[in-house]
Parts: sequence; C-alpha cells; structure tokens
Amino acid sequence: MKTPQHSKRFNPLNDYLFLKVFGEKGDEEQLLAFLNAVLGRTGDSRFVSVEILENKSLDAETMGLKSCVLDVRAVLQGGTRVNVEVQLRNDHNMENRSLFYTSREMGGSLERGQDYQELPRIIAVNIIDFELFRAGNFHTCFHLWEDGERILMTDALEIHYLDMVKWRRVKEKDLANEPLHRWLSWFDAGSDPDVVLEVIRMDSAIQRANERQEYVLSDEEAIRIYEAREKAEWDMLSREKRATRLGREEGLEEGLERGREEGRAENTLEIARKMVNAGKPFSEISEFTGLTQEQIEGL
Repeated sequence: MKTPQHSKRFNPLNDYLFLKVFGEKGDEEQLLAFLNAVLGRTGDSRFVSVEILENKSLDAETMGLKSCVLDVRAVLQGGTRVNVEVQLRNDHNMENRSLFYTSREMGGSLERGQDYQELPRIIAVNIIDFELFRAGNFHTCFHLWEDGERILMTDALEIHYLDMVKWRRVKEKDLANEPLHRWLSWFDAGSDPDVVLEVIRMDSAIQRANERQEYVLSDEEAIRIYEAREKAEWDMLSREKRATRLGREEGLEEGLERGREEGRAENTLEIARKMVNAGKPFSEISEFTGLTQEQIEGL
C-alpha cells in the first residue's frame, strides 16, 4: 500500500486538488465510494456506477447571466445527477448559491418536448469549512417538505452540507463503522497523521484517493498551482478582514462585496497565469477558471 510521501500534509479540499482527485475520468472509484458514504448507501442499496461529466463549468449561456464552476458534476445509475462543491470561505451566500446551482442543473436537464416525469433527481453535496447553521449536526440534508405534516413533496431535490468545523468538534468518531467519518478524517488537513494512515489502511477507496493525490502532486507544476491556490485562499481571507474594516465606513455589505469581487478577480488571474506558465491547454484553464480563450491569451 502506498502511503503519503511528503513530510507535510497537503489539503485534499484545495479545489484544484479536489478536482484532480475526484472530478476527472479515472476517478470514479473514489468518487462513487464518497457519494455512497454521504448518501448512507450500504449493502444492496449502494450505487454501483457513476459517470463523471467532463464539462464541469456551467457557462453564462447555460446559467442565464451568471456563470459558475462546480468542482465535480456526475451522473449516478438511474440518471441521478450529482453536484459536488467545496467552499472553504464563508461568502455569506451558501444557501442561495446551492439553490441556484441545483435549480439551473435541474432546469437544463430536460430537452424541449420531454415530459416532466423524466426530470432527473438532483443531489448537491457541499463540503464547507465554516459553520453555516448553528443548529444541526456536521451532516445536514434538506428536501422539499410540507411544514405542518412533514409530507415529502418530491425527492427530486436533495441538498447536503458537510460542515468541517462541526466535524472537528465530534469527540467520538466511529472510523470502524461509518465510512463518512473515515472520509472526513482524510479530508481534514489537520487530522492526526496516525488517523490518516489508519483510514487509508481501512478503506480501499480512500487508499485509491490518496494514491491519486500523491500521483497528482508528483508533478512540480501541479504543486505550484496547488500552492498558488492555497495562497489565494489566504489572501482572500485577508481581503475579507480589510473589507470588514471598510464596511465600518461605507456599509458592511458593500465593503464585504467589494473586497470579495476584488479578491475573486485577482485570484482567478493568478491561477490562470500559473496554469499558462505550466503549459496547460486553453481548454483546461478555461474550464477551471471560467475565463474565455481571449482573456487567457491576453495573459
């Protein structure tokens, strides 16, 4: 079994690294196992196949006036569509963001003339590193329910949040019996190294994910892009603090939003430059950053 080779622990929730480990052709084994763990599928109820969609970006035409890039898009057996997103920084819009992505995914899944009965199920899995809901456990799941009698309107929409902040507070982690506990222990860059090694030994899918991560990071250019993305996240946090100070003078929301927009633009360009210098093709850079070919050539 291959174990981590680097003296320092890389962050599996770095969005560039997460995409490489779970969002490309050949990553089906670990993605399927992770989704079964999130959805609580065990034994005969497990999903046994998944197709990773290579077109991970939803462009402006698809999304109306707003474009976005999801970390992973996939289709489970039976046509169930799954979106997976990692969000480490609280932009104070996560609930609406999830609804926007899932509703657009659902709205774009039917062709003209198709019957509404053919509408696929949409499952969103959001891994977040901030406390979104004060109540609830580290894993929350939302459906469309009637308020009084708790009648399920439809199971066509299902939204999960995996809160890493609350996860770290869990004192009794059941690694032996709970696959999701093993996955979150591996995802957490701050986990005890002995725990990381334990879950890698216990779970073949996590072992596969770890090997894939090690393979990706054996490339020096991939490490540079990874580190640029980590630095950008830290810079964004600094800008958030600066925006909060500005908010005292010009209104909190206006200051926060201005800081976020500046940070997103600088972050996107920095990552794109790194990928250009690494010789990555235009299609991959555009897919990851959302920039057009003209914008990339301008770099």
